[in-house]
Amino acid sequence: MAKILLVVTGSAVWTLADGTAHPSGYWAEEVAAPYEAFTAAGHDVVVATPGGVVPTMDPASLAPELNGGQENADAIAAALDGVTALKHPLALEDVRLDDYAAVFYPGGHGPMEDLAVNAASGDLLNAALASGRPLGIVCHGPAALLATARDGADSPFAGRRVTAFTNVEETQSGFADRAPWLLQDRLVALGVDFQEGEAWAPYVVTDGNLHTGQNPASAAPLAAEIVKALG
Repeated sequence: MAKILLVVTGSAVWTLADGTAHPSGYWAEEVAAPYEAFTAAGHDVVVATPGGVVPTMDPASLAPELNGGQENADAIAAALDGVTALKHPLALEDVRLDDYAAVFYPGGHGPMEDLAVNAASGDLLNAALASGRPLGIVCHGPAALLATARDGADSPFAGRRVTAFTNVEETQSGFADRAPWLLQDRLVALGVDFQEGEAWAPYVVTDGNLHTGQNPASAAPLAAEIVKALG
């Protein structure tokens, strides 16, 4: 059994370009699917958030039309309600990478609000990449990579093959013209080798110990890659 660290946004809002505080948080499927995969494989899951705040689920992520119907949406909600680690997260600032065999970042728009500018998260990501431990990041979770370029230095993730929620998907979700910035654009500017799959279809990119997924549908296959990497 290994311990896997789930780094979850602590923000319940995403500030849009016009200053509106849009309700946000983590995306349900992107926490539920990996948690199920990790625990089914016999691993322990620990949750950390900035400041140790109890994370908020994005209410939109339980919409029946996004989860194959109301029954499945209710099942995901019930599964997440039973995850004790979500109710008692560690403070991200106190996390020691050496305590964990792998690190996983789910998305939702929340990470664009807090993890994108969180120094402790940026340091953890850089250390995880350098350590060789499996590092999984999905959907809007790669916004956290923006905090890995520190003190004028290039990000260690520059040149790495990475996928994330695309401009096409943000446009089709209705937020592209309301967002303060687009994740794909920022990641390209950071220097990553951005990989784009078909919109909304599962798409996972592996580059060494770095495993990224494009969208919510990629969360389960991405988690499977992490389990595989742990052996």
